[in-house]
Amino acid sequence: MTHAFDKDYWEQHWHAGHASMGGHPPNPYLARETAGLTPGTALDAGCGGGAEAIWLAERGWDVTAADISSQALTVAAGRAAASGAAARLRWVRADLTLWRPDAPFDLVMTHYAHPSTPQQDFYERIAGWVAPGGTLLIVGHLHTSHSRPGHSSSGPASGGHDHHPPAEASATPAAITARLRDTEWEIVTAEEHLRTVPGRTVPLHDVVVRATRRG
Repeated sequence: MTHAFDKDYWEQHWHAGHASMGGHPPNPYLARETAGLTPGTALDAGCGGGAEAIWLAERGWDVTAADISSQALTVAAGRAAASGAAARLRWVRADLTLWRPDAPFDLVMTHYAHPSTPQQDFYERIAGWVAPGGTLLIVGHLHTSHSRPGHSSSGPASGGHDHHPPAEASATPAAITARLRDTEWEIVTAEEHLRTVPGRTVPLHDVVVRATRRG
């Protein structure tokens, strides 16, 4: 089965009990990959329960957090209110395959977001929203032989649950960086990781790509 990953899919996903994903901590790559960056404007594309967006806002970033699911945004906004970082966050209900920002961002990031368009097209689209000198950070599911169609995967910005992601929602570092032209981008990180998540029996196979847009 091929997932549509459209608005109805994600609303059902969050409505069907996945609101608990909003309590997951931010993924461990975020702190490492943003450690040397000066806080500025950021976009979390497919923010889900808001863990990464809130983490950035707590550290001085002005964050636009966008997701197609109103259910996810309700969870995220509630969590932000409890964090004390709400003033630095703007929540946007948007289909990111159609929506465009008014201005580029110093940081554009996405964490396990699965759009209705091909995964690589989505990454290339959001890369266009990075300001000169800014950073693109992609954390996704690594495409492996275990990526089987018909199995659901984690929601945006979540730690996932006990299934492998479908192949259409997966990627490899090589496939992602191939879309980033050398004349426009400096690749800083292009890695594969295997990690375990407490309470999850199946390990996560992650791909992490960070690139700086040349000025």
